[in-house]
Amino acid sequence: MGEKLPADLVRGSLDMLILAVLAEEPKYGYLIQKRIRHATNDGVPLAAGTLYPLLHRLESEGLIRSRWEDAGGRQRKWYEISAAGRRQLSHQAYDWQRFSESIEQLLAVVTPKPRPA
Repeated sequence: MGEKLPADLVRGSLDMLILAVLAEEPKYGYLIQKRIRHATNDGVPLAAGTLYPLLHRLESEGLIRSRWEDAGGRQRKWYEISAAGRRQLSHQAYDWQRFSESIEQLLAVVTPKPRPA
C-alpha cells in the first residue's frame, strides 16, 4: 500500500483524474474509485461522498455523460467521457505536465538525482 497523498495536492487534480480514468473506457462509480486507487498506489482513496458530486458536476458541464444499465437485476450508472471532456483533459494534462516539470526543476536543486554507477 502507498502513502496517502496530501489532500491539498489532490483536490485540484480530481477532475483530471476522473476524466483520465474515463478516457480509458466507460466505468461505473466503484470502478472509477478502484482505478484511481490503483493508479495512485492507494495515494488517492476517493470516497463515494467526494466522487459522486464530482461526477454530477462534470456531467452538468458536458464533460462526461451517463447511462443506466441493468447488471444482474441491479441498476448501475455508467459514465463515459464526452468530446468536450477529452478536450478538457488534453488541456489539463498539458498544464499539469508544464507545472510538474517546473516543480521538478526547482526541486532538483535540493534533491539532486543520484549519479549513475
